[in-house]
Amino acid sequence: MTRPDGLPGLTLTRARLGAGGPLTALRIEGGRIAAISVTDAPTSGADGPVLDLDGRTVLPGLWDAHVHLGQWASVRHRLDLAGLTSARAVADAVQGRAAGSSGAEVLIGYGFRDGLWPDVPDKALLDAVCPTRPVALVSGDLHAAWLNSAGLALVGWAGHPTGLLREGDAFRAVSALPEVPGEVLDDWIAQACEAAAARGVSGVIDFHFADNVTDWTRRAAAGAVAVRVDAAVYPAYLDAALAAGHRTGDVLPGTGGLVRVGPLKLFTDGSLNTRTALCHEPYPGLTGTAEAYGIEETSYDELVRLMRRAAEHGLTPAVHAIGDRANALALDAFAETGCGGRIEHAQLLSAADLPRFAALGVTAGVQPAHALDDRDVADRHWAGRTGRAFPYGALLAAGARLEFGSDAPVSPLDPWVGIAAAVHRTDDGRPAWHPEQRVPVRDALTASARGRGAPRVGDPADLVVVDVDPLKADAATLRQMPVHATMTGGRFTYGPV
Repeated sequence: MTRPDGLPGLTLTRARLGAGGPLTALRIEGGRIAAISVTDAPTSGADGPVLDLDGRTVLPGLWDAHVHLGQWASVRHRLDLAGLTSARAVADAVQGRAAGSSGAEVLIGYGFRDGLWPDVPDKALLDAVCPTRPVALVSGDLHAAWLNSAGLALVGWAGHPTGLLREGDAFRAVSALPEVPGEVLDDWIAQACEAAAARGVSGVIDFHFADNVTDWTRRAAAGAVAVRVDAAVYPAYLDAALAAGHRTGDVLPGTGGLVRVGPLKLFTDGSLNTRTALCHEPYPGLTGTAEAYGIEETSYDELVRLMRRAAEHGLTPAVHAIGDRANALALDAFAETGCGGRIEHAQLLSAADLPRFAALGVTAGVQPAHALDDRDVADRHWAGRTGRAFPYGALLAAGARLEFGSDAPVSPLDPWVGIAAAVHRTDDGRPAWHPEQRVPVRDALTASARGRGAPRVGDPADLVVVDVDPLKADAATLRQMPVHATMTGGRFTYGPV
C-alpha cells in the first residue's frame, strides 16, 4: 500500500476509538481530527485517501515525558553493561570489547548498577584489563561514572583514588569526554526518534544535558524530527532563555510546530542506586556518615530562588526528587513560590505528601519501569519503606496527575514497557511488587498520553494504531504491544505498509 501522507483529507475507517471503543471513522484534515463518526463499514467516496484499519484500536499518540535523547541515542552504540552482577563481570566485558576493537578512542560503556554487587568498582580492575586506552563507564541511573586511570587523566581527574565518581563529579567527568561530531549525534538522534515512533511515540520531553532549545531548533530545520519535542532548559542556559523571552510551551520558530520550549530542570537530590537520594531515614550501614541520608544537590533557598525566577518569566519548573525528604522539600518550594510545575521521579513519598501534588497543581512525572528495575535495590536500601516507594496507585487515588516516561537511557524508550510495569508491577515471573500500587490500564494509557484518554475532534492528529486492544492484552502482549502505525500532526511517522 502507498503510504498516505495524511495532509490533507485522510479518512481512517473501521477503527476502534480508544481502548474498548466501537468501530469508528476518523476524518483528518490539516493535521487535526476534523470529525468522528461511529460506523462498522468502510467509508467510500471520501475526499482523499481512505485507510481501512480493520478493527484495530486507535489511541492518542503516546509521549515519553522524561527522556535524555542524546544519551539514549548514544548508548545504542555503546558497550551494554545492563544485567551484569559484579564489578568483575563488568571488567571482563570491558576486556572483551577492548580485545575486539582497535584504536585509542575512549571505550564507553553504559548501564552498570552496583547497588547489589558483592564487590566494589575500582579503577584497578579496569586498569588490569585495559591499561592504556581510556575507559569510561556510566551507571544505569546516570548518577555515577567509573573510569580507569587513563580515563581519569583524560577528564582531569588523574590520581582519583577509586575511579568511581558520583553525582556532580560524575556529570562533569562525562561532560568532559570527547564528543562525537555533532552531525553524527544528530543522525543517531534521528534514528532513535524513528525507533520511538515505531513504538507509538508522538512526542517527548527531552531532558538531555545540553542547550536543547538551540540543538532542537537546528535538528528541526534539517527535517530530522519524527516526534514532537518539548526541549528542557537547564540552569546554565537560563539567562539565555530569559533573554530570548522563552516560555514553557512556546513553539520555536522554524521547527514546523514540532518543537516547543520545555520546563526548567532542577535537582534536589541524587538517586537510589548510588544511595544519594535524600531521605528522612539513613541508609543501612551509613549511619553516622556525612551522606547517611543521601545528598542535597540544591539548597532549599537556591531551589526557591530559581523556581521563582523561572516562574515569573513563564518557565515551568521540573524538579528532580527521588527520596522522601527531597520530595517534601520540592513540594515545600512549590508551596512557597505558588507556581505549578512537575516533580520528576517521585520514587519515595511520605503519606502526608501524597495529596499535596493535586493541591499544589504539581504533576508527578514518573517512570514505572524503574519500580521493577529497582525493586531489589529498594528492598535493601529502603527496607521497611517500600510500601510507599513508586506509589503510583496512591498518587492516582490522591488526585495527582501522572505522566509516564522512561528516563531513557535508564530504561528503554518504549512506553509499553512502562505501561505494563504500572499495570502489573512485575516483569520477571515473580509476584507483583506491592500490587496495591498498580494502575488500571485506562489510567496508565492516559498517563502515557499526557492526559489524553481518547482521540477527540479538534485535537492534533497525533495517534497510534495498535493491533491488540490494551484492555484485552495479557501482561506480555501489553509490554510488547504490536504497533501498526503512528501519526504525528496528521502525518504517518511509522507505518502503515
